[in-house]
Amino acid sequence: MSSSTIRRDLESGGANKNINNISYSAAPTSYVYDPEVHWTSWLVPLFVAVNVVVFFVVMYVNDCPRKNLGFEGDCVARFLGRFSFQPLRENPLFGPSSSTLTKMGALRWDDVVNHHQAWRLVTCIWLHAGVVHLAANMLSLVFIGIRLEQQFGFVRIGIIYLLSGFGGSVLSSLFIRNNISVGASGALFGLLGAMLSELITNWSIYTNKAAALFTLLFIIVINLAIGMLPHVDDFAHIGGFLSGFLLGFILLLRPQFGWLEQQRLHAGVHLKSKYKAYQYVLWIVSAILLIVGLSIALVMLFRGESGYDHCHWCHYLTCVPTSKWKCNDN
Repeated sequence: MSSSTIRRDLESGGANKNINNISYSAAPTSYVYDPEVHWTSWLVPLFVAVNVVVFFVVMYVNDCPRKNLGFEGDCVARFLGRFSFQPLRENPLFGPSSSTLTKMGALRWDDVVNHHQAWRLVTCIWLHAGVVHLAANMLSLVFIGIRLEQQFGFVRIGIIYLLSGFGGSVLSSLFIRNNISVGASGALFGLLGAMLSELITNWSIYTNKAAALFTLLFIIVINLAIGMLPHVDDFAHIGGFLSGFLLGFILLLRPQFGWLEQQRLHAGVHLKSKYKAYQYVLWIVSAILLIVGLSIALVMLFRGESGYDHCHWCHYLTCVPTSKWKCNDN
């Protein structure tokens, strides 16, 4: 169902009970409750552009031919000059070296804690390890983010994206000490988490709820499972997802069904509360958990504590050893 069809149904007074029968793809189409509000997406495309520009800057700084001195032949796509990629044995994602990423703001525990470079918790979400990494994340951001921004506006989606990225960086730093971490995956998982909590908190205004919930959970579980492969920072994914999940309860709640119609038909008379009681409860609980959780995590991080000291089995969340590969000690 197109947005214009939804709008016509709502303006007709909501008599059609099928207005919520909206099909769900990987990014479920939400019921736009206020027919007068439909934002133009500009922040998500801006985020994509910034990530691409930053990648070009990183590759310019990397300058593979100069880094390899007389061994330019080892650089991949050397016709690109200083924008050519590091040898595939060093970076199979077609990107810069680890040292360049670290120089440009990659997340590294020692720099954050011992050298007081907390800014890396933010800068790392704008860096990517290579073209493959960048393309995968930006396609996901466009697919998920534009639809959400159209429905909820740039302010709320921007807050969720940035805070989820920050939350993912914090959790990653608590557990990963010997490797660097870069990428917008934590922020993207935050958007997925927010989609899930938006469905839960606005449960009463949807039909096809079970199908929508199953679709979202399937996507989330598959992506988290991929994070258990070696060299993938699943802690950033989990931290971003949890942050976005809580932020969704805070920022994405919708008025209960019929409230807008009531406002039009009974001007000045409040027959219904704008939100249901359970939405207020979820809002309060989520706000408390988010503030307390981030505060505790930051205190632990800057005191130099390791997350493994409090969760001995958590290493299985980021890598599961098999006969095909071993998990390096983080």
